[in-house]
Amino acid sequence: MASMFAPTLSGFGLGLSLIVAIGAQNVFVLRQGVRREHLVAVVAICALSDVALIAAGIAGIGAALDRMPWLLDGARWAGAAFLAGYGGLAARRAVRPGGSGLTAGHDPGRATTAAAAIATCLALTWLNPHVYLDTVFLLGSVANTHGEGRWAFGLGAAVASVVWFTALGFGARLLGRWLSTPRAWRVLDGVIAVLMLVLAALLLAPALGPAHE
Repeated sequence: MASMFAPTLSGFGLGLSLIVAIGAQNVFVLRQGVRREHLVAVVAICALSDVALIAAGIAGIGAALDRMPWLLDGARWAGAAFLAGYGGLAARRAVRPGGSGLTAGHDPGRATTAAAAIATCLALTWLNPHVYLDTVFLLGSVANTHGEGRWAFGLGAAVASVVWFTALGFGARLLGRWLSTPRAWRVLDGVIAVLMLVLAALLLAPALGPAHE
């Protein structure tokens, strides 16, 4: 049992260091947490998706994907298009004096539907190549260096994901009092719009750069 503690702790540390980085998925979870909309479903999708991808990486899927780079290229373009579209919607909310994005807390009359929230969360998770690079490739590769402790490493990484998304989503409610005015929400949506568009550009940068020799 003691021999499994080290790889588990290592997996937790590496998994947390990767997932804490600001990204489209984290921004969406934060926004849903502040608005208190469909939070359980959103947190569950993000955490369970990470668990599935980490397990796939440890099981060797990363090596198979490495031989089919076109799959990641396709996800890259689809993800960039989605991020750009989501950024455009956030920008529209920021410049519009009223609308669904400007009320802190849950407002049934202006709430995002469960289907829309779930679809957005799935797209931000599964159309993002960086998610695959971090979970399937990086965590999967490092886990396999631990030999018999690789699944303990994966367990640690999975726990890190569950802890992070739970803390981010439900902890975001504490921001409600600072985001109780339309002006504050417009600023937040403006930041989200810029971040999403920048992430879309960064996502396409490798594909649009000079070809590797």
